[in-house]
Amino acid sequence: MSLSRAGRNAPAPPARYVITDAVLVPEVGQFAPPARVGFQAHLVEREPDMMAIGGRLLADIGPDADVMAIDVAARGGDVMAIDVAVMDGDWRQEVRTAVVERLLAAMADTCGLAKPSPTWWVDFRVVDEGSWGSGGGVTSVLALLDTGVFTEEKARAVRAALGT
Repeated sequence: MSLSRAGRNAPAPPARYVITDAVLVPEVGQFAPPARVGFQAHLVEREPDMMAIGGRLLADIGPDADVMAIDVAARGGDVMAIDVAVMDGDWRQEVRTAVVERLLAAMADTCGLAKPSPTWWVDFRVVDEGSWGSGGGVTSVLALLDTGVFTEEKARAVRAALGT
């Protein structure tokens, strides 16, 4: 599996939008393409000698490895680690679950697979309010709530979660 330039950009929608929208919709409460400008997706591929499962490099996995590692090796090292970092907000467990499930399903679809691989992992991190910076300063999710990107319901939920 590779998200080459061609794979990232065709067929529509491009992988970069699929990844962004998988997080964006649960975060703001609606499909909002104008909000994409504030999102980043970093697509990094690693060679089999740059990732390990069970303490063994994928390049070194042989027939004595555990079932998951053998499956990875048999499919050419189809491993993916997705690290999601979001501004503090309305991240109740059901919202986090929706993001993780949407990301995995979107990536499977983008890669032409019926379902996500068991060797794809998602880490979900919330960056505390006041700890997200860009453009030379601290960026607050509170400043974004009245931009029209967040639904009114989601803006209320974010304010409640942050105690404002």
